[in-house]
Amino acid sequence: MLETILQVFVTVNGFSTSPIVLLVLAFVGAYLGAKLVEVIPYTRRIIERREAQAAERQ
Repeated sequence: MLETILQVFVTVNGFSTSPIVLLVLAFVGAYLGAKLVEVIPYTRRIIERREAQAAERQ
C-alpha cells in the first residue's frame, strides 16, 4: 500500500515539473474558477451590479 502511494507521489511530481502540464492545469483552473464565480449567487449579484453601473455610465 505504501509503495503504491509513493509511486503516485513520484508520478504527480513528474507532472508538476512539466511546464506544459502546468499550463494546462492553469487554464483548467481559470476556466473552472470563472464558472464557479458565475454559479455562486452572491458573486453573481456583485457582477450584475457592476455591469448595471457600467451600462448607466455609457
